[in-house]
Amino acid sequence: MTSSYPFLTRALAEALADVLWFIDGSEDEQMDQNEAVKVMEGVAHVVSTLSSVQQQELIALLGEMAAAETSPARREFLEEFPEGFGLIGDLS
Repeated sequence: MTSSYPFLTRALAEALADVLWFIDGSEDEQMDQNEAVKVMEGVAHVVSTLSSVQQQELIALLGEMAAAETSPARREFLEEFPEGFGLIGDLS
């Protein structure tokens, strides 16, 4: 599976993960939690509309990012992203 724009795809995946990591870790004083939930749900909807190939590409990128991550908490966030945002079914 090769993207037509591999560097752009990687950069956008990293930016998306950064924004969502920030939102996920935000306290009430930093961000309205209702708005945070709306953003997270919006992202879940958008990634659910990606083609199967695009979803697999994103899952692979997130896996690469998680493997290279030195922060245990961020690595866990990246590893859980595919399930949390509906790219894969419930693993439990």
